[in-house]
Amino acid sequence: MNALMAIGAGIAVLTGFGAGIGIGIASGKASEAIARQPEAEKKINKTFILGAALAEATAIYGLIIALIIILVK
Repeated sequence: MNALMAIGAGIAVLTGFGAGIGIGIASGKASEAIARQPEAEKKINKTFILGAALAEATAIYGLIIALIIILVK
């Protein structure tokens, strides 16, 4: 395996860090919002789960790109 391929795959996997940080910040803000307005919990949870799914999708795309870089020569 070429060294540049390994570096490219490593950089592609780094998208997981951004997704993890984003989900962490979003869950903290959702907890604060629920604490301030408990009656809006259902709306806040729906929005948070949708946002978390989209952030996690970017991490999965990064993993797929890394696998493609490694497996396709």
